[in-house]
Amino acid sequence: MKVRVDPERCQGHTLCAMRAPKVFELSEIDGHSSAINEDVPDDQRDQVIEAVRSCPERAIFVS
Repeated sequence: MKVRVDPERCQGHTLCAMRAPKVFELSEIDGHSSAINEDVPDDQRDQVIEAVRSCPERAIFVS
């Protein structure tokens, strides 16, 4: 599984980092999220799916 965050949509709600802190990092400047690595470890898949579902801006995409 691969994950990416659309920087145009992300508003910095930080819910993704709360759901999957090993996958998402937050900018110290504005709190916007990005994937630490686009390849999601197998043991983090469920957390990433929860992050996708919790994002109010629908800014997280998996493939």
